[in-house]
Amino acid sequence: MYDYISGKIAELTPTEIVLDNNGIGYKILISLYTYSALMQGEDFKIYIYHHLREDNEQLFGFKDREERSIFCNLIEVSGIGPNTARMMLSSMSPEEIRDAIIAGDVNKLKSIKGIGLKTAQRLLIDLKDKIIKGSSSSSVFPTIPSKSDRYRDEASTALVLLGFSKSSVDKVLDTLLKENPSGTLEELIKLALKRL
Repeated sequence: MYDYISGKIAELTPTEIVLDNNGIGYKILISLYTYSALMQGEDFKIYIYHHLREDNEQLFGFKDREERSIFCNLIEVSGIGPNTARMMLSSMSPEEIRDAIIAGDVNKLKSIKGIGLKTAQRLLIDLKDKIIKGSSSSSVFPTIPSKSDRYRDEASTALVLLGFSKSSVDKVLDTLLKENPSGTLEELIKLALKRL
């Protein structure tokens, strides 16, 4: 529902911020990883995950799309809710969590408060292949310029909605962006359609 909210940080604590956007204060829950990048009073764009349940509605905020992506992967695992995922991202950076899952490091995952042996093993079983596939096409800290990165995300979403598989789309988009990093979004989609 929400992708991001931009505004001035009106209040800042290690666990939440209030982001003032046109006179509306959004209370957003954050990890320590995100907190380390923020300063009260500055303008900031925070990426959002909108958690909606019958009796509860919360906004979780992230410094970048990569942190949000890891968070979304984590909450897909049975037994890990949004607060546990936020605790994990407060204990380790997204890159450290990704590396621990890829390496199959149960002990590193178990060292996080609230993660026991069974949950750590479930994390490895459920996420290892998904994270390896995701990290093979782009690293956690992309080297593609931000405009190209935005175009890549938008083109990927459009092509997947048209019925193409995500893995095929990602492969073609990566190739096209290497060949022509300064192309427009429309050019990127048209060229991708020719190659898919």
